[in-house]
Order: sequence, then structure tokens, then C-alpha cells
Amino acid sequence: MEQIEHPQIEICIQAEMKSGNRESGDAYFVHVDERFALLAIADGLGNGEKAKESAIVVPAVLKEYKDEPIERLLQLSNERMVHKRGAAIGIVKIDFFEKTLQYGGIGNIRMYLRRQNGKMIYPIPVPGYLSGRPIRPRIESHSYEAGDLFFMHSDGVIAKSPKECISHSRDAFTLADRVSRKMDDQDDATFMTVQLLQ
Repeated sequence: MEQIEHPQIEICIQAEMKSGNRESGDAYFVHVDERFALLAIADGLGNGEKAKESAIVVPAVLKEYKDEPIERLLQLSNERMVHKRGAAIGIVKIDFFEKTLQYGGIGNIRMYLRRQNGKMIYPIPVPGYLSGRPIRPRIESHSYEAGDLFFMHSDGVIAKSPKECISHSRDAFTLADRVSRKMDDQDDATFMTVQLLQ
């Protein structure tokens, strides 16, 4: 498990490939600086080499264009999926100065946010996947407070009770421990758990 600690944010990431495969069809991206954090998970359709070929498009785009808005990042990633199998995607951008968290997703990447007051927020991704065909992204924006906790995952993580899982976790590390028990070895599985510290 990869762990990233920063004055504004703590992140845990775990990625496992489908049992018997040599390549994972999931990919992820993390960027954190003093202004913002940009986090993403991409799940290439199917599994193995062809799925990986699609999934790795997303980290490459985000690395090059990380300062762009989420909608633009989704459009750029989509444009590069032409003649590829395609991928589901979830992107979170956290503005440390504005104290806002934005989410945009297409396909089956799920994200759950628990506020300090116990309120749960479930951003809804647009159905479908990136394929090079026209897309209509929908971006949700929420304010956040220090202590808010969220996780995002590909469909290889079987999170049947996300509210219970996140409600009984005090930080990104204990949440990661809980989520890691829900990974399905019959599919590529990737998750990120995140706590906002300031």
C-alpha cells in the first residue's frame, strides 16, 4: 500500500491485479502541491494488456494538463481513447485555498465522502465510459472541512456498505485497512482513501 502524507492531506492507495494476470487494467494518478490535489482512478474495459492500454491514457493526460479543470481533463482523456478499448474514470480535484472538492466521473468508479458532521455525500458518475465518442461530463462541487474523509474505488472493490465502512474509520489509514479487505481477486481492484487535514 502506498501512503502519501502532506500538511493538507493524507492518502492511501492500493492496487491489485486480477489473479492470474500479468498486467492490471486499472491505473491511478496522484498529484499534491501547496495549491491543490488531483486524484484519479481509471478502469480499462475488461482486463489485461488491452485494458491497461486504455487506463494508462488517464495518468498521462493528467500529468501533462494537471492545472486544467476536471471537465477539460475528462475531454482530453476521452479524445485519446480513439481506437482503444475505453475506460471508466473518476477524478477528484481539491482546492486547498477555496476549501472545495470537485468530482467528475464517467462509468463505474465510485466515490463516497463523509463530512465531519456525519453527513454522507455520494457523487453520481455519468453512465458509460471514455471511448472517443462525445461525452457530457457532470462535475459536482462540495465545500469541505478539516477531518472530512473519502474514498474512491474501481469495481474490483466490493463496497456493499460504504457508509458503515467509512463511518467506523477515524482516518485514511484505518479506512484503507477496512477497504483492503473488500478487494476481489477476480478483477483488477484499485482504491484511494483520503483525509483532508486543514
